[in-house]
Amino acid sequence: MTAIPHPLSDLSVDESNRARDVVLGLHPGTVIDFRAIYLLEPNKQDVLRFLELEHNGKVNRDTLRPPRLAQVKYDVIGGSEAAQYHESVVDVATSKRVKHTIVGPESHASLSIYEFERVLACVQKSPVFQEKIKSIELPEGFEVVLEPWPYGGPDEADGGTRFFQTLCFGRDMRSGNPDSNFYAYPLPFIPIVDARKMELVRIDQPATGGKGDALSGITNKKQVLDHCRSAEYVPELLPGGTRKDVKPLTVLQPEGPSFTVSDANLIEWQKWRFRVTFNPREGAVLHDIRYDGRDVLYRLSLSDMTVPYADPRAPFHRKQAFDFGDGGLGNCVNNLTLGCDCLGVIKYFDGILARPDGSAEVTKNVICLHEQDNGINWKHTNWRTGRAVVSRRRELVVQFIITLANYEYIFAFKFDQAAGITLEARATGIVSVVNIDEGKSAPWGNVVNPGTLAQNHQHIFCVRIDPAVDGHNNTLVQEQSMPVAMDPATNPNGNLYEVQSTAIKTSSGLDADPFNNRVFKVQNFAKRNPVSGKPVGYKITTPPTQLLLAAPNSIQSNRALFARHHLWITKHQDDELYAGGRYTLQSRHEIGGVADAAARKDNVENEDIVLWSVFGLTHNPRVEDWPVMPVETMQVHITPTDFFSGNPAIDVPPTTDSGSKLANGECCKPV
Repeated sequence: MTAIPHPLSDLSVDESNRARDVVLGLHPGTVIDFRAIYLLEPNKQDVLRFLELEHNGKVNRDTLRPPRLAQVKYDVIGGSEAAQYHESVVDVATSKRVKHTIVGPESHASLSIYEFERVLACVQKSPVFQEKIKSIELPEGFEVVLEPWPYGGPDEADGGTRFFQTLCFGRDMRSGNPDSNFYAYPLPFIPIVDARKMELVRIDQPATGGKGDALSGITNKKQVLDHCRSAEYVPELLPGGTRKDVKPLTVLQPEGPSFTVSDANLIEWQKWRFRVTFNPREGAVLHDIRYDGRDVLYRLSLSDMTVPYADPRAPFHRKQAFDFGDGGLGNCVNNLTLGCDCLGVIKYFDGILARPDGSAEVTKNVICLHEQDNGINWKHTNWRTGRAVVSRRRELVVQFIITLANYEYIFAFKFDQAAGITLEARATGIVSVVNIDEGKSAPWGNVVNPGTLAQNHQHIFCVRIDPAVDGHNNTLVQEQSMPVAMDPATNPNGNLYEVQSTAIKTSSGLDADPFNNRVFKVQNFAKRNPVSGKPVGYKITTPPTQLLLAAPNSIQSNRALFARHHLWITKHQDDELYAGGRYTLQSRHEIGGVADAAARKDNVENEDIVLWSVFGLTHNPRVEDWPVMPVETMQVHITPTDFFSGNPAIDVPPTTDSGSKLANGECCKPV
């Protein structure tokens, strides 16, 4: 008997292909280039009715389910008119299109890998580009490498043309190793391609000077790479090889993992229960998150991120990636490696992407699920008896990794035994670099290798949190700890401080304030803690990191309004998922993003609310970031506050690790 898909489960290969066939049938006599096909999540109220039955054990094959909808994004090419970008919604059960939109030229579809491939081919075969390369002299044994990039925020003069840019590097072929690091040899050429005509329209040649030099003009030598130096990272090319004193450290789980996976995507681990899906815009998405039978979150995902660069020289003023919206991170997701990206007993989940012809392609191992130890969970020693009781902090980790040209981002959702959730973002990979003249430095970056300038930039992330704290009518409360003036009657010694709580009543953007210990709590005013009498809640701890530095009226700032506040609160609307808006590629303004949602000034007190947590890294590169940077780690914490009647992890059994040994004797003598 065929299993009936859960409303919160990805499209199957068959469903995806069915959606493709419907679209093909509706556009006869044309060529269709498909960009993406994935689940359009059902309306929340329809899902909640189903979940109530499911949680009460009342679901059967006859239970009414929300329709299975596929969102299909594609270009229609044919006739004398230019290609048009379309978005359709297809009911895969009835094979009917239920919604259709032709997106106007003012918005750009997210890029696709096949589009990048065409851009590269266009540049490579261009006589103009071939002639430009002759204006320099590459070292013997070098070839030119092209790396496509989004165009960034266009200038007014660019109009609505769909542009792509290509960064250029030299690669030393003498080692014969295809993984030799070409980023160590940046070239000062940036070909610009009109993607609709697939023509090279110009080659930008940025300045290579430094402090005190003009922001434009050519100062590089003809032998532009002669002062650059090799910087390898693959083990076999390291001049001194890898360390020889690292002994194995193995994660063993002799009785298997403590988690179970059923119904394709239902994960249960101790008292946690949730579902996981994958889509090419957000990556891993968690749904219907519950602890010990109680609702915590309806949905949790990475919503957006932007990476603006601070080099004022043209064309770098445009250099700003939206790594989720511009290209759809699904095109860049890693196939995670057993025993390397994740350790222990691992469950992998596959994703489904659409090929250019629309056929479904299974991408293997895009999400990994595993357990890990993270030190002590809680401990107390009775000093009178000498007895210590200690519980280890075990975490369940849902992880995915994306590679966006030079950069890697590692995203992990971590569940702990004390009912907390941590969302972690790690940045690593190779910093984006440009050529700089020999002996110079620049205030907008740092020389990390001879001839190689790493530009200052920011990574600003946004996490979308759809809370359900003991139900779906919640209130966000801002809490601050404030000093109290000395008073003979109420604070005679001046040590009192006051905890001030303020309910947020309308949708808005809010900011962290560590000097006043400002925290934000999602509370359910209809449910009270039996011990404290306070509303049950969960605390959202967004790190008080630096927000967007670009000037308020700049294109960089206007197209990333979400990066102006640490936390946004909005009222839930179906399919309102992207902090930076639906269309970020070549945007000049954030349209339909979280700032527009907040501007509705909806009532958000005792309502179905959504929180948008913004945090980031101001990355002024250091030499130690080269050639591959150690991870920079950022975390958002979601922790219970008066949700339980005591420590929810008090029942985690104390354990000892039978594999632990004393570091003495033969094991520690030099080899």
